[in-house]
Amino acid sequence: MALDSMAEILEKIQRTGKPFWEIVLDTDVEEREVTPEASFEKMRMTWRAMLETDAAYRGEVHSVSGLVGGDGARMRAYAAENRTVCGPLMAEVIATALCTGESNACMRRIVAAPTAGACGVLPAVLIPVQRRDDLAEDEIVRALYVAAGIGAVIGYQACIAGASGGCQAEIGSASAMAAGALTALRGGSAEQICDAVAMALKNLLGLICDPVAGLVEVPCVKRNVVGAVNAVSCADMALAGVTSRVPVDQVIVCMGDVGRRLPVEFRETAQGGLAATPFGEKIKEEMRSARPDSVE
Repeated sequence: MALDSMAEILEKIQRTGKPFWEIVLDTDVEEREVTPEASFEKMRMTWRAMLETDAAYRGEVHSVSGLVGGDGARMRAYAAENRTVCGPLMAEVIATALCTGESNACMRRIVAAPTAGACGVLPAVLIPVQRRDDLAEDEIVRALYVAAGIGAVIGYQACIAGASGGCQAEIGSASAMAAGALTALRGGSAEQICDAVAMALKNLLGLICDPVAGLVEVPCVKRNVVGAVNAVSCADMALAGVTSRVPVDQVIVCMGDVGRRLPVEFRETAQGGLAATPFGEKIKEEMRSARPDSVE
């Protein structure tokens, strides 16, 4: 999707009078040479796939490594007791992020948003809000266009892959997308969307990618929670009138620069960070030994 900067999107909004989401839809229509109706229907299917992932979650299913599984169910059971510190909505945000992240680790169907490793952030923000506020499906679909536009800009100006830019590029980008989408969903202006994106990305700047044993499980699943909670807080700050002192496009370019400067050990190679702890090395050896083609 050819969206080069948030400034470009803002300029098109000002020139055409169209909302953020429609600028992104127009771009998709032009790039893929489809009708607006076809584009919208494809995004609707994306949303329904997110809902299906959440509905299909089973707490008893664990990943092959055994490291991941059941935490989403534990969080929902705890939330049902009405004893959470964070309150009902945020508790469900946390639970949904865990459920979706675990579903990815357990090889179930998910929506990469923008990547599989960060798949839990966007649905964790949108699904609980939609259920609480009984929002129409079309409202959510329009918010997803906002998220897609933000992701396209980040992908163009920086990166969205952990191997290129660390976890800031995956969870950070997903959090920025979710923050912008939620801000739009709550009636925020285009400028407020940009502020939410900038703040969300700044908060996770420098986050390394250090998957234990090279698996997208630890700490990846719980980082989806961090990204989702961060997105909600940044959306609320933006809607309250809190602004980012650093312009959003400069934040995005900065994230790309930080990612390029990260040592290779912190870019999805499982050679540093948590992957290099004694626990990480132990799991790595166990997984190596369990492979049928392992050589003693």
